[in-house]
Amino acid sequence: MLNPNDYSLIDEDVQKCPFPFYKAMRTQCPVYEMPETGFYIVSKHEDCLTALRAPEIYSSKMGFKVVENSDEVDRIMDEGYGEPMDTLVTNDPPSHTRYRAYVNRAFTAQRVNGMENYIREIIQDTFSGIGDGNEMEVVSDFAVPIPMKIIADQLGVSRNDMAKFKEWSDAAVEPLGGFITPERHIEVAKLMVEFQHYFVERIKERQAAEEGVYDDMLNDLVSARMDDEPPLDYKELLSVLLQVLVAGNETTTNTIVSGVLLLCRNPGLLEEINNDRTKAEKFAEEVLRLESPVQGLFRMTTRDTELGGVKIPEGTIVNLRYASANRDEDVFNDSENIDLSRKGIRRHLAFGSGIHSCIGSQLARKELEYTFDFLAKSLSHIELSPPDQEIEYHPSLILRGIKKLDVRFVRRNTDSL
Repeated sequence: MLNPNDYSLIDEDVQKCPFPFYKAMRTQCPVYEMPETGFYIVSKHEDCLTALRAPEIYSSKMGFKVVENSDEVDRIMDEGYGEPMDTLVTNDPPSHTRYRAYVNRAFTAQRVNGMENYIREIIQDTFSGIGDGNEMEVVSDFAVPIPMKIIADQLGVSRNDMAKFKEWSDAAVEPLGGFITPERHIEVAKLMVEFQHYFVERIKERQAAEEGVYDDMLNDLVSARMDDEPPLDYKELLSVLLQVLVAGNETTTNTIVSGVLLLCRNPGLLEEINNDRTKAEKFAEEVLRLESPVQGLFRMTTRDTELGGVKIPEGTIVNLRYASANRDEDVFNDSENIDLSRKGIRRHLAFGSGIHSCIGSQLARKELEYTFDFLAKSLSHIELSPPDQEIEYHPSLILRGIKKLDVRFVRRNTDSL
């Protein structure tokens, strides 16, 4: 029988493959107090949903950091606009409701629904940039550029600055993973200040421009107004933009790479998707469920409560482990495997649920669906190259992302496309 005490989230082997640990928790102790940290890990789908639907008990505004700032990090951040504010991910109503309403005006369904041809062209152009060869490093050649181009375009900033956007995005999430060195934390602070100064200049450009000059999400955020509410100031805008930047590329990149790995390990899937293009969307949902680019997020209890039969004191840090919930055998039949005919295929929690459900989920889903559709349409075969390469993951308590993935592929006869 699996024993949760044989595992730890901070172990390298568990970081690489946490799923046996998750299964042990679901089976033996669905709400598990992790000895090394003192926080509780919630591993069952039903319990995660219960917490997500009760933000008044499970607060996102915790005043808690995985890694605390040093005096030097605080000094550097003061050279910019300070630490990001609690606006979206780390906030509660009613303040969260206000910020969410502003961002909803930028992420409109109308805007996203009109992007199909544009997204498909970016995917095609990115793959074409790899050249006529039959090999690629999936992360840097393919999975990073696609969402980065899209988020740069949507924010109305130059694609020439994409390398910086990626650097800033990586820097923003690195402290959240819990494995950052003091020296790297200082470098990250400098990058965050650089990000702030860059986007304040872009904000000022939109504030000074005549109406109609800019048509992008950044302009929507800068110009948004609501009754009896002041517009977002620089500090608020920077916090929202940082979260949009991270959500707009980091998790999508990781899901694309995870999907390609699954295509390599399940050779019949390319043909199955190519024969029925509706299955590209279903494959995207199964990748989100199985690999969960956001493994889990933290909450803090605002009062004594009980979850999954376990009493949890007020002020306790709780980690809602979406990646475990998404493999819950009580919700998903044959939960460890891909099933493109799965009923309730969107019941997973890869985008969270409730008031904090991912605001960019519709855009991310389209990027993933069109990417996997393109690969199935364009390739007749894909495999790891070399086949025995070690798959390394970035160390993180929150995100799951592959560092590097080398593949070899066979292109389809262009006459059949």
